[in-house]
Amino acid sequence: MIHFKNVSKTYPPNIVGIRNINLHIRPGEFVSIVGQSGTGKSTLAKMMFAEERPTSGEIAVGGWDITNIREHDVPLLRRQIGVVFQDFKLLSQKTVSENVAFALEVAGVSNRRIREVVPQVLKIVNLSDKGDRYPRQLSGGEAQRVVVARSLVHRPKILVADEPTGNLDTIHTREIIDLLKKINEFGTTVVLVTHNREVVNALKKRVITLDDGQITSDVEEGRYRL
Repeated sequence: MIHFKNVSKTYPPNIVGIRNINLHIRPGEFVSIVGQSGTGKSTLAKMMFAEERPTSGEIAVGGWDITNIREHDVPLLRRQIGVVFQDFKLLSQKTVSENVAFALEVAGVSNRRIREVVPQVLKIVNLSDKGDRYPRQLSGGEAQRVVVARSLVHRPKILVADEPTGNLDTIHTREIIDLLKKINEFGTTVVLVTHNREVVNALKKRVITLDDGQITSDVEEGRYRL
């Protein structure tokens, strides 16, 4: 599903993001990528959906070599990969339903299809009754669930969640993690980037630990130890 072969990323003037990463994430896995701030977690995740490009090495996603992906092919890649960030990035002047619909509108999806998909994904994230609300009327957990709903509109094979609970309290954190587990049970590969040790240890899924841009541990049903 996701393959990294000898992948490195260096930023000018000579700052190492990641170095010599070899990684295989299988279809349907739930993988946590952990480590302290600045260890390369987000760089690794962003390479999966071509927001960052490698300085060297090869990257393949779903059998597609995206190492030197052309700019006009990036939107097609990102329809296969849902992305959830810590920053909600919701449009304040649009309702919940309109925020979710917007992700389909920019992809040129028909209005008929949009009317079908939006209620479906809102039901998955348990927000069917909040479609007419505006972002300012939502709790932090609800806002993040809208972001998750938006990431699901193209039925992605992969969901990359980069610190999705970073701004949430314990209760809302649990809600988002439970939602990611539910999505994973549907067959979607989930890659969770986090520094939250309690979340990772409760999941009891595969854990990849980064330090100084390198993989220092890759453990099935692992734990995150500082």
